Amino acid sequence: MAAPRIHKLPVQQLTVLSIARFAEPIAMTSVFPYLPEMIESLNVAPDEVAKWAGFAASVFSLSQAVFAVPWGRASDKYGRKPAILTCLTGTMIFTIFWGFSRSLGMAIAVRAAQGIFNGNVGIIRTTVAEMVPWKELQPRAFSVMPLVWNVGSIFGPALGGALANPMRRVPGEPLPENPGLLDLYPYLLPNLVAAALFAVGITTGILFLEESLETAKGRRDWGRELGKRLTLSSQRLWHRIKNFNAPTDPSRQPLLKPSRPSYDIENGPYLERKKPIEPPPSISECLTRQSILNLIAYTLLATHNIAFDGLIPIFMHYPRHTHPQTSPLRFAGGFGLDSARIGILFTLYGVSGMIIQFFIFPPCARIYGVARCLRICSVAMPIVYFFVPFTALIQDQETQMIVGFMLMLTKGLFSTFAFPCSTILLTNSATSLRILGTLNGIAVSVSAIGRAAGPAITGAVFSVGVERGYVVAPWWTLTVIAALASVPVWWVVEGEGFGGDEGEIEDDEEESEGEEGDDEVQTPTGTGTVRVNRGGMLRTALDTGANLEDAEGQRGYGTAGGMLSRTTTIDSDAIEEEEEEGDYEGSPRVGGPRSEPVSRRGSRAVTPRRVSRKISIPIGMSGMSRRYSSNLGHSLGSAAGN
Repeated sequence: MAAPRIHKLPVQQLTVLSIARFAEPIAMTSVFPYLPEMIESLNVAPDEVAKWAGFAASVFSLSQAVFAVPWGRASDKYGRKPAILTCLTGTMIFTIFWGFSRSLGMAIAVRAAQGIFNGNVGIIRTTVAEMVPWKELQPRAFSVMPLVWNVGSIFGPALGGALANPMRRVPGEPLPENPGLLDLYPYLLPNLVAAALFAVGITTGILFLEESLETAKGRRDWGRELGKRLTLSSQRLWHRIKNFNAPTDPSRQPLLKPSRPSYDIENGPYLERKKPIEPPPSISECLTRQSILNLIAYTLLATHNIAFDGLIPIFMHYPRHTHPQTSPLRFAGGFGLDSARIGILFTLYGVSGMIIQFFIFPPCARIYGVARCLRICSVAMPIVYFFVPFTALIQDQETQMIVGFMLMLTKGLFSTFAFPCSTILLTNSATSLRILGTLNGIAVSVSAIGRAAGPAITGAVFSVGVERGYVVAPWWTLTVIAALASVPVWWVVEGEGFGGDEGEIEDDEEESEGEEGDDEVQTPTGTGTVRVNRGGMLRTALDTGANLEDAEGQRGYGTAGGMLSRTTTIDSDAIEEEEEEGDYEGSPRVGGPRSEPVSRRGSRAVTPRRVSRKISIPIGMSGMSRRYSSNLGHSLGSAAGN
């Protein structure tokens, strides 16, 4: 029996998706260093800056929550690629507008618009799930986008802090007589750089990103066609430069120059394969018991994680505790660090998260399973939150920084594991790929509500707590929220993924085993046996002596010739390419009705790699030019590459 097929990550497409996404975390996190100063420059009183900065963050999350589901449903209907590129374009435009904001009202409105177009989180997650439906590869695949976010989160704050207000204007200072562009708009420069990165990502997506939605794959993609032409031209130019001074041997030169490929009507690749556009799924189809449990767990996870990330720099910046303790729990103090040292800690925090995401998480998830990893992390994070405030009691500041940073790293380890695990479990809770875009849109919406509520709750509790001498109050509030988040994960079931049923894989193995020797197929009429060897030669022993071609011709074009008919599993990439080349309106259908495998959940299996279909084909001729029926006059070229 042949060895089972080894699936591979679509590295090229994941790289294209990462480049397209890279500008988003940079644009989002570059705002943090200069946001308070920018709000103050918009004629806001100093004691009101924190309130309006928090309001701007909440508006972003709330608008994201409202529009995430519509974006997901649009991607289910029109395709992932158009939705991703539209969101990136809108975010790029309003990133520039943010730099031009000169009033508080405009800044809040632009921030809300940015949240409207920030619907890519769920769509990209769905795209990754469709690119990598195999369960064993999902931990590594789903760690790529968080890795991109971690890298962007390292460069974003550095970019914002270095480029914001280059003229070093003090808020409220009068403008010079001949103000320049950066005098009028001191926070424009980092946003222009972020917009340039968006332009690179959008261009890369247009030219090289493939559509992953099954019902949209047959549509003509002008961007991909242009990308292929540019790639081919670049390769030719590179070969010309490489071989310009290379010595040539006349005996090795071809007699004729290579010509460009031509396409006829039958085999033209630019013919659009029409597939019916299915209506977007209803909300009730998406919300199964497992999906609801995963949504609750994911929302609570996002709530306490974003609250921690917003609270820890405030805690580290708060003055150290100097008053004598009257109670073991009554103390109000922090680390007393300046912004530069906090920035260094966060940079190291981001780098460590990137290393954990890419090198530690995937093997651990494969060995122990994503559900078990999520349960361990969910139980451990409340313990970390419980002990964080007691670091304020350490007298030596260097020791205090080391202990505090170790707690940050511990929390970062658990959150780096928890988010992709929760994402994988939520993805695999979907009953079919058709509803995945809508389900991820719902996840983005409800988690955005948590992201808006988390910082607001802990910020208010922190203000009240330090006023009354209890800095433990916000941290123990986080402990309670994290403890609640650990409850639903114990009822979450680890799904099977969308990589196809085991029976299909076994069929593939049986067929590959048969290709080693001769295949024997019984004719449906019982008149004889057809033997096919590895070279594709037919050896027939028909009792009636009837000609195969005549017998097949009597069956017409509607069904495959029964004498060679069998269910064959071949690479779906070959099927897709062959259908693009051969299927056009009015052409005869080859091979009869296509068999549609049923997934483990009873829905139609949409497997991007392998398709089982009924065809009439000499067995063992994969990799060669196939003529399905001698009287059809319809030949299909072999698929190159998988």
